[in-house]
Formats: sequence, C-alpha cells, structure tokens
Amino acid sequence: MTHTASPDPGVIGAELVRPDFGPGLSPDAFSKLIQGMDGSEVLRIAAEVRQIIAAGKPVCDLTVGDFDPRQFPIPAALQTALLAAIQAGHTNYPPSDGVLDLRRAVTAFVAAEQGVEYPVESVLVACGVRPLLYAACCTVLNPDEALVYGVPSWNTNHYGWLTQARNVPIETRAEDGFHPTLESLSPHIRTAAMIALCSPGNPTGTMMPGEELERITTAVLEENLRRRDTGQRALFLLWDQVYGGLVHGDVPHAHPVRLVPESAPWVITLDGISKVFAATGLRVGWSVAAPAVTGKMRDFLGHVGAWAPKPEQVATAAFLGDSEAVARYRRTMDEGIRARVQALTEGFAAMRADGLPVDLVQPQGAIYLSLQLGLIGGTCDGQPVTTNDQIRRLLLHEAGFAVVPFQAFGLPRDTGWFRLSVGAVSLDDIARALPRIRALLMRCTAATS
Repeated sequence: MTHTASPDPGVIGAELVRPDFGPGLSPDAFSKLIQGMDGSEVLRIAAEVRQIIAAGKPVCDLTVGDFDPRQFPIPAALQTALLAAIQAGHTNYPPSDGVLDLRRAVTAFVAAEQGVEYPVESVLVACGVRPLLYAACCTVLNPDEALVYGVPSWNTNHYGWLTQARNVPIETRAEDGFHPTLESLSPHIRTAAMIALCSPGNPTGTMMPGEELERITTAVLEENLRRRDTGQRALFLLWDQVYGGLVHGDVPHAHPVRLVPESAPWVITLDGISKVFAATGLRVGWSVAAPAVTGKMRDFLGHVGAWAPKPEQVATAAFLGDSEAVARYRRTMDEGIRARVQALTEGFAAMRADGLPVDLVQPQGAIYLSLQLGLIGGTCDGQPVTTNDQIRRLLLHEAGFAVVPFQAFGLPRDTGWFRLSVGAVSLDDIARALPRIRALLMRCTAATS
C-alpha cells in the first residue's frame, strides 16, 4: 500500500490509502457468464471515433443510435413538466410497476397509436427498454430454450446469453428489408420459446410489412393452440417497437395484437420515449403484455431496481396526455430526421449513378440508413479489401465518416453493409462528408463477379 499525507485534517487518520490491486486477476476469477459475454461493439467503435474527434479531425459521426440535443432537443413541454415534477418533490421511489398516471397515459397512447386497448395492469414502466427486454427474457426463457431472431438486429444475442437461452439467429436478406419472414422462421417455430422482432429495424431503418407480421403472429397463435393441447410450454412473440413513432412516408406501423387479437396472451410489446421524443437520457420505457406476464416481469425488475426515476415518469405522463404538444414535436422531429436521411440517400444515389460501388435500402423509419459498399474483394489505393472493418477504418480515417458494420448486429459475413445513424449529425456535417466519401471511393475498385 502507498501512503500519502492527508490533505484534509477532517479525514480519519493521518494518511490516505491508495489500494494496490496487484498483478491482476486471472480470467477464471470471473463467472462463466461474464467470461462468455462480449461488450458492445457499437460503443467500442464510438469510443474510437471520440478519440479522433478529440484530436481535432472532422468526423461525421453516424455510429451511436442517440441524439445530439443541439440537433434534436427533447420536447419543450416535456422539459417543463420534468422541472415541475422535481420542484413538486417527486424525488422518492416510484411504484415498482410505474407511476399510475403514466401507466394510464401509456394505455391511452397505445390505443391511439396502435389501436389496441390494454388494461392498465398490462403496463410496466422501467428505466428504458433494455431492462424490459432483459426482464422479458428472464420471465419467459429457461436455459437452453430457443430464442429466435433475425440478424442483423440489436443486441438480442447478448440477452440470450445473459439468460443462458439457446440463440437461434436467422440471417435475413436485403430484399426482405432485413426482416425475418414466416418462411425463414417456420423451421424453428415448433422448438422456439421466444421469437424477437423489431420494426422499424435497428440497424436497418426498414419496416416489417403488416401482412408478413400478421402471418408470423398467426403462426405463433396456432402454435400456442397446438401446445395448449400437448402441454408444451408457450411460444412468446417479443415485439420491439421503440422506433414505431418514427415512420417515414405513408407506410403504416402495424401491431401484432391489432392484426391478430387472439395472440394477446403471448405478445410482449416494448416501447418508450427514448427515440420518438429524442429522450434517450431520461430513461423511460414501458412494456405492454398480458397482466400475468407483466406481473412476473414486475417482480423480477423489483429485485433489479430498474425503475425509471419518478420525476421523469410524472413528466412523461403529463406530456403524453398533451396530444397537441406530442403531435407538434413529432412533426418537427420527423422533418429533421427525414431531411438527414434524404440527404444521405440522395448523396449515395448520385455516387451509384456515377458508377461507384454503392447500394442502399430505402429507409422507412427509425433514424437509420442501411448502406452497402461493394468493396469486399476489390482494392483501395492498390491494397486488397477483405473485411467490413477494413472498410470502416478507411471511411473513418480517410474520409472522416464514422459508421458501424452489420457484424456489430450479429451478421457474421463480410458483406459490405453498414448502419448509418442520423440523430447526432447536422445537415452541414453530411454535406461536408459526402465529397470526402466520393473522393475515397474513386481511389477504390469494386469487387469483380
């Protein structure tokens, strides 16, 4: 131990103690659960980007699915309600399932947005969607039971690992908007304990067509009716619609229970204010499910203590109840998101028209754009290009353009696909970056078939 003179005579003892942690711990000092868990690849890439920005290099940062408050501040009405909630003394523990006014506001919001009228007992509030996703998996999945999901998708594999479920990733196709289809899911329905879907998708920004969602939900219903007769455990459908309020154009956002009402006992829906109201730091999310499922999830999260702070809950209840403020903010936010997505789409479409190796999927929602650069198997500055990460580094270091490869979302192969997230950049950032990307791609040659 190293001892130094205490700078504060009020500290007990005459010296401070600086711990000596020794040579470090061996890997087997940690649990097998932790040894087998990977950290977030998106956050790792974001940390690398921050270092480059700190060094003074201009970067158009399209990595993290977050919002820059300078570009997308939270709604003014929500901010006012938040300050009022703090001043009113709402700083103690909230109820374990959420403030009642907020749960009531969520039922009204879901009825207006998705056309499904849930009882208040169906709603569970937590500090964002992540704890609810974890609670849903812990509530439904036993070790070694199958968790089926499409890839690329956000972090589903990590929650499967945390619950010791058996991950069953289904590789999706660009022509299907990177969503699983009933045909791709069908071989696994008889053995699955949960199917996880997300629309609009992260990382893709594409919508699952309503007719396909209806087909999948009907298959889940039919499988549960079969299992009811055989005594087999139920099959649950996890429906993540946290981007459901950010939809471009006239494509409707569907809800499985609206499409197939009889499926309600087995559908768990996840949503919150993080994305649609640019309030990622306020940490208010909710799940909606059968009351029996909600009760078990509530009991689990009660031990985790993953409650959303009470001032945020009170403020969110007041804000959701102000339909005019909600609509006004969403118009402004939609315009900002669409403008950025359109600028990127048009910029890359122009490059493709000029013969550069660029492809993209037309975004339909969320804050994402799926971009493919056809450089795998080609060269850049005479050097062979073999991996997505190599392309990512070229974009970052040579063009000041920071993106995330689809491998960070579970897609195993190097296909040249990347996620672009527009919540933390300005239109000027995009305008300045596009010529840099064009210049880089002109130094590259595409793969030859």
